[in-house]
Amino acid sequence: MITEQDFVVWEDRFSVDIPIIDNQHKRLITMTNDLHKACLLSDSVEEQFRKTVRDAVYYVKYHFTTEEEIMVKTAYPGYLDHKRIHTEFAQEVLKNALYFDERKKYAPHQFVRFLRNWVLSHVALVDSCMGEYLVGLQRMRKLCIIIMETAIHEDRPRVCSCCDL
Repeated sequence: MITEQDFVVWEDRFSVDIPIIDNQHKRLITMTNDLHKACLLSDSVEEQFRKTVRDAVYYVKYHFTTEEEIMVKTAYPGYLDHKRIHTEFAQEVLKNALYFDERKKYAPHQFVRFLRNWVLSHVALVDSCMGEYLVGLQRMRKLCIIIMETAIHEDRPRVCSCCDL
């Protein structure tokens, strides 16, 4: 549900047409909006910041693994650059956690802007290139993506194709 306090809102232009990835991106938007709302309230910002950092660390683990496995298995030509950008995101999450631990007053505000910018730049631009590549493979009938849940709380993709990718 969209509220007037949402800092970033899901738009169709963010979609990569791969449901598991789109759902994970939507989760990042929810995390961003939750932290933004806490920043506006200020009395709950410390607790929400710590929760958002924990969620972002988890997000890095499962989302980046999902994307990178798909890229490797489909021989995505931009894989190395994309992986480097993911590494930079993970480093930024850790840096923001450290700033907060050092009692930098505006760390939550900086972090929420970082997350929003990530959605607007990485998700909308970089991930869309990967999405176009995967959709192109699907159109050429060289790839089908089957999403299977391997655990209750973990989405894991299984990628297969007629040529065993």
